[in-house]
Amino acid sequence: MTNRDILAIGTSAGGFEALRFLAREFSPDFPASVLVTIHLSNQFRSELDAILTQAGPLPAGFAVDGEKLQRSRIYIAPTERHLIVESEHLRLGSGPRENNARPALDPLFRSAALCCGERCVGAVLTGTLGDGAAGLQALKQAGGVTVVQDPSDAAFAEMPTTALLRSQPDHVVSLAGMPALFEKLVREAAGEAKPVASGLEYEVNVASGERGSMHEMDRIGRRSVLACPDCHGIMWEINEGELVRYRCHVGHAYTAELMSVALDENLKRSFGSALRALDERVALARKLQAQASAGGQTRTAASWASKALEFEAEAKIIRDSIRRTDEIAARFADA
Repeated sequence: MTNRDILAIGTSAGGFEALRFLAREFSPDFPASVLVTIHLSNQFRSELDAILTQAGPLPAGFAVDGEKLQRSRIYIAPTERHLIVESEHLRLGSGPRENNARPALDPLFRSAALCCGERCVGAVLTGTLGDGAAGLQALKQAGGVTVVQDPSDAAFAEMPTTALLRSQPDHVVSLAGMPALFEKLVREAAGEAKPVASGLEYEVNVASGERGSMHEMDRIGRRSVLACPDCHGIMWEINEGELVRYRCHVGHAYTAELMSVALDENLKRSFGSALRALDERVALARKLQAQASAGGQTRTAASWASKALEFEAEAKIIRDSIRRTDEIAARFADA
């Protein structure tokens, strides 16, 4: 019987130092493939592969589409591609962003659950917001062992806190305690294969780049009243016990918390566009008022002055709304 030969790790803010620490502590004969998804900026080339290779005994590199998995190696999701595991090979998915990220943690964990959950260990480390919670839950349901960094130990606690509350992991441990735990878990015999969650294959296929389906979305969720922050199409609400998330048929996906953040950002952008247009109308009205006054057109000047006041009043309403939105967002962030 094989051991648990896949270790899937997801992280975000604070993840560089956490990954470097783990890379330094892996044993040279670590009997598993280490798959890493970290939210990377696409604005510059990352040197994470070289950093992790230099840090410890295992060679690290950015994953290549179709690459065959090898034990005692670290594979990193490249920018703008979801890292997906298919049994003994890796795939790089071009599907839509999930939780406003590509690569995202959830596609990695879901694909591991779908192909080989009983052979996997999944871990969520330091980071902000809630990417990874849904995928980690799916991996546990499929027979994988799940690990979350103790939020009190994380550089950024929000991501591990969300995973802890939403996915009920098997282990909660400090970063310092992870190397010994990982060594123990990957040397254990693989677990018992369990049925995967409904809709899991569809979601992995969408992350891979396949076209979404409204019919499939009706099967795994229920239509909500919310519009997708990315494509403005209808969102489906997917309830998974303690976890509520949203997905459109194009493939954009959000946890409930991230959906709220995305909608706030859309609202701010809309307010900003409206405010800019009103400020421009005020400026134009004042200019036309001045021109009319200079030409002795008293009634016309008065008309433009009245319009300028109306536009200024409307702009004040929007400014007050922006301030109120910021206050509400700050209150939720502190909750």
